[in-house]
Amino acid sequence: MKILKFGGTSVGSVQSIQTLLNILKDEIKLAADDQPVVVLSAMSGVTNLLISMAEEAAIGNDFTTPLAELEKRHFDIVKSLLQIQKQNPALTQLKINFNQLEELLQGILTLRELTPKTRDLVLSYGERCSTLMISKIAAQYFPAVFVDASAVIKTDSSFGQAKVNTALTEQLIRGLHQENKGKMLFVTGFIAGNNEGQITTLGRGGSDYTAAIFGAALNASEIQIWTDVNGMMTADPRMVKKAFSLTELTYTEAMELSYFGAKVIYPPTMIPAFLKKIPIVIKNTFEPEFEGTIIQHDCKPSNLAIKGISSINNISILNVEGSGMVGKSGFSGRLFSLLAREQINVILITQSSSEHSITFAVQPGDTERARQVIAQEFELELLAKKLEDVQIEKNLAILAVVGENMKETPGVSGKLFHSLGRNGVNVRAIAQGSSEYNISVIISSHDLAKALNAVHDAFFVQLTKTLHAFCLGTGNIGKTLFKQLNGHAQFLHDNNGIQVKIAGISNTRKMVFNTDGISLDNWEETLDQSHEKADLPAFIAKMKSMNLPNCVFIDNTASPKPIEFYEEVFKSTISIVTCNKIGNSASYNQYKTFRDTAREHGVDFFYETNVGAGLPIIRTLKDLMNSGDRVQKIEAILSGTISFLFNNFKGDANFHDTVKLAQEKGYTEPDPRDDLRGTDFMRKMLILARDAGYALETADVSIQSMLPQASLDAKSVDDFYETLKAEDAYFADIKNRAEAEGKVLRYIGKLENGKASITLEMVDENHPFSMLSGSDKIISFTTDRYKERPLVVKGPGAGAEVTAAGVFADLINVGAN
Repeated sequence: MKILKFGGTSVGSVQSIQTLLNILKDEIKLAADDQPVVVLSAMSGVTNLLISMAEEAAIGNDFTTPLAELEKRHFDIVKSLLQIQKQNPALTQLKINFNQLEELLQGILTLRELTPKTRDLVLSYGERCSTLMISKIAAQYFPAVFVDASAVIKTDSSFGQAKVNTALTEQLIRGLHQENKGKMLFVTGFIAGNNEGQITTLGRGGSDYTAAIFGAALNASEIQIWTDVNGMMTADPRMVKKAFSLTELTYTEAMELSYFGAKVIYPPTMIPAFLKKIPIVIKNTFEPEFEGTIIQHDCKPSNLAIKGISSINNISILNVEGSGMVGKSGFSGRLFSLLAREQINVILITQSSSEHSITFAVQPGDTERARQVIAQEFELELLAKKLEDVQIEKNLAILAVVGENMKETPGVSGKLFHSLGRNGVNVRAIAQGSSEYNISVIISSHDLAKALNAVHDAFFVQLTKTLHAFCLGTGNIGKTLFKQLNGHAQFLHDNNGIQVKIAGISNTRKMVFNTDGISLDNWEETLDQSHEKADLPAFIAKMKSMNLPNCVFIDNTASPKPIEFYEEVFKSTISIVTCNKIGNSASYNQYKTFRDTAREHGVDFFYETNVGAGLPIIRTLKDLMNSGDRVQKIEAILSGTISFLFNNFKGDANFHDTVKLAQEKGYTEPDPRDDLRGTDFMRKMLILARDAGYALETADVSIQSMLPQASLDAKSVDDFYETLKAEDAYFADIKNRAEAEGKVLRYIGKLENGKASITLEMVDENHPFSMLSGSDKIISFTTDRYKERPLVVKGPGAGAEVTAAGVFADLINVGAN
């Protein structure tokens, strides 16, 4: 025998009631002897409407319009689902109910008073009308009996939160069930009655409680709670898009999750089922074939460390502290007995081991009253300065991770706090019971959605981890990066468990944002259609205010302007991936500040493309140093442009034509001197030197110019090319000398004994740099371990594809962290 409880949305429309009837027809086919008992809530929105009408009447306002709408809503369903010849009795009984409700509201209006007893009576009409209506509709298909639960669920007179007389109630329910063998009982949820026959209500989650009371009384095999979600989920799906349904939970896990905000079921409602070990199944009326969640005494072993993440938004905490608490027996009892007397519900408690302070959380509406009663109760201690004034913090939230496996799984706390810290979520208080079923943290309400997503990603590793990227720059590198991300999305999902969402894009003209991610199929069109003009400070501010988890700022520009915001971005616990080398090659103080700030706030600063585009140069150097190796010497050709020039400046070629060819192929800047001066090369050598542990400045890098002074001083690009023609003999002489000695020209950067230099050298065929071709870059590391044969990294060092690939790799490394 089963108990089926249907919530407000399940009885809220013609379509949902038809679905409900189909579910009942299927249950009848499965039932052996006993028909299921059906417990019903008021139609969705009706309870709130009844409260509103009663409160409006109590202050003298009219209630007739919403009452008429309420009546029409019920009548319309009867007319849609009940055969015409059977409509009149149902409509008549509903009309009697609504007339009684109108008289009651009129009395409230006349007296300008709404007592808890009257409030309960007003609220009862929601369940009484919906249950009466559905029992009449169901009677067309099978024997159905309307049951007013106030006749069988007996309580005390604590209106609004009545206590059940279990022994008497179970006796009455069994008697009722016995009298109606073979019939389906349709029972009003939420309402009960005292010994005087007055209506009482069972409080929040009362209809679920009604189902559990009937289930326990009748020793049901199962209690089904039909609602509008697919069972209990790993987190609130409104805030965590990747939340998924749980197949099973223990009673303890379900109670913990429900207590901390999972609104599918209310904890006290489970107690009657818990005591008799009756399984509770959460099902979806609108997707009845879905298995849902079964809550039972024991569950099958699970490999999940936690079962779910729950939360309560908008709470306040009060901190009571002072020397008068230390070693004072009975202080906590006095404090919490006081709060209990005042009916102030304490949600969470945590106490320092020194006994110097107690912090507890309450609903915001109770905050000021709690402060006042504490001030009155402990007036003498406050005057004697044995207690400090009560400190209050508002606009906070509780996040709780729940699961019975937590007590057997080391590292749960570490994973929780790492994911919060990594995303800049400050924890104000922590509570964990000795049972280890729950770890609760108090955080800012503003951070709740970000924290839920970050923790969910951390614990449910079978899901993809989402990175939210904000991209600055849509030139060649930016465009190519988007193309690569789009093309490899499935690969990232399948092999790395990472999903990259582009949450913001800006170029020099426009910017666009989307929390759910901008489609990379048509990002150019989306950006073009945006009405937001590009504004770098506004872009940074918006990125921070969106407050998304696992955030990465990608700088694909060569502009000094974004560099000004790097420190601010790090302090917002947002990682940075950049191919913009200006930041790391400016003052050493700035370089150090960026690294220290990133480390201090637990985020990543990746800039592999600053030196070798897509080549793993920075990473190789860091790996050598992190493993304890000592760098003796670094030699490198780090300019793809200059590499191309000297790989092609041979034989009959002249220098003017070779530079022109490099520009035509896109290897140089619009003014080739920007490359040939060696400034860009110098920046790369400076970054390498700093990463190798040397506090060098720009002036410390010695650069031998490969250009005559006349070429450097030329007023325009055209003039520059003219000087190259005029200096042809100078360049030819260098080339001929090298060829005469069987050597090749190479522009080599060197770091040795803390000194950095860039010089034009002639190297023979035994040198690792002699065989370079095209625009390749090359670097050799001579270290304590790689002394006889240096470690060499060589490959393409220029172009949008390889540079974007380097940015891509850095981005994925952020995801790995």
